[in-house]
Amino acid sequence: MIALKKILTVVGFITLTLLISSAFQKAPKDNLSNNEVTNDYNVYALSIPNNLNFSGESLPLSDPEVFERMDRELLVNTYWQSNGLLMFKRANKYFPIIEPILREYNIPDDFKYLAVIESGLTNAVSPAGAKGFWQILKTTAREHGLEVNANVDERYNLEKATVVACQYFLKAKKEFGSWTLAAASYNAGISGISKRLKSQNVDNYYDLLLGQETGRYVFRIVALKEILNAPAKYGFNFKTKDLYKTIPTYKVAVDTAVTDFVKFSKRFDITYKILKTHNPWLRDAHLNNKSRKKYLIEIPEEGYY
Repeated sequence: MIALKKILTVVGFITLTLLISSAFQKAPKDNLSNNEVTNDYNVYALSIPNNLNFSGESLPLSDPEVFERMDRELLVNTYWQSNGLLMFKRANKYFPIIEPILREYNIPDDFKYLAVIESGLTNAVSPAGAKGFWQILKTTAREHGLEVNANVDERYNLEKATVVACQYFLKAKKEFGSWTLAAASYNAGISGISKRLKSQNVDNYYDLLLGQETGRYVFRIVALKEILNAPAKYGFNFKTKDLYKTIPTYKVAVDTAVTDFVKFSKRFDITYKILKTHNPWLRDAHLNNKSRKKYLIEIPEEGYY
């Protein structure tokens, strides 16, 4: 999260520079001499939709400060084109895994975009040690029943990590009565948001004075939601074949130690690399499993590699 924040800050500065540069470069055609060539690349101001919402809770865009913050995130994420295209590609691969789990726990579908801004839909590692798509800390993982040790780190198991995230969202929603505040608390913590609401004597996210990261957090989620749902509107062009695909897999139950995952992989006609690609939660080349716990290891179906 911290690394991504720094990148977005730099990108925001670059975007602003491009906007200023474009304003000077773009002249009416009547003022161009015969020898001048117009610039093929143009940067445009964006029209902010007036019905933006997070999980059905509307953004108060009539507030000029809220409007400017939303405008910033739309600009930054629209003109960070390479990252944007990667989000479309990865969303096609991973949203089908996340969405049914959100539905199972009655969490609004919009929370899948929180995973986008947390990790870029990758198994990211933060400087604070948060890991996986949902950027879960070790203590939080263990409190929610995830196994974290030298052999296994279930924060990298997308299905199990999504369940933990859902449990957090439900707890935060019960605390605040607002999905927006529940989302913001994923960044600042339930106690952190509670203290700020009390100290500032307000009852919603948009009236809070927050640090930059939490202050941008929900706006970034909404910006990615808007862009990912309207690619052509924001200048993203691609075909279905350009998107990443989910590889079909089946699960193999293992309740003993595995001394060598290289040999284990060969039993299924795949490489060690492919095994670890589909099971990033396996953190070593072997599995001790002294407790004889049952693990489900994903194996890709034939013909995809």
